[in-house]
Amino acid sequence: MNRLRMMAVLAGVLLTTAASAQQVRVIKLPELQKLLNRQNDTIYVVNFWATWCAPCVKELPHFEQLNTTYAKQKVKVLLVSMDYASQLDKKVIPFVQKWALKSEVVLLNETDPNSWIDKVDPKWTGAIPFTLIYHKQKRATFEQEFTQAELTAQLQKFLP
Repeated sequence: MNRLRMMAVLAGVLLTTAASAQQVRVIKLPELQKLLNRQNDTIYVVNFWATWCAPCVKELPHFEQLNTTYAKQKVKVLLVSMDYASQLDKKVIPFVQKWALKSEVVLLNETDPNSWIDKVDPKWTGAIPFTLIYHKQKRATFEQEFTQAELTAQLQKFLP
């Protein structure tokens, strides 16, 4: 009887975990451009990263901490994966689940970076990690790896 009860509890935990697992939407440039040009009262912190980029992976917890710390304020973190769309099920989703990412994650499905990087930011060389913080018309971009203190300091320049 205890064994049956244990199996029921385990099944419940697994179903709950699967139901709450982070979704990763695959998007194209036009949808990303809409996400990068929202004009409302929210401050957006957008980080471009990839599962194979060590500096990106190292700083992801800082973005997650930002997402948690400012959850009750109008601050939103968006993580844009630069992995290939073909790697979504094999690498990106397992990575997002392993790291228990709570921020919104999208995968940009564009193959020719030279055709779209300037449309995200003309100053961006294409190197990652790359971060864009914006609020309405105010924007700041960073082609660097952040520490928690550096990221928080940059966000605070946007807070009222």
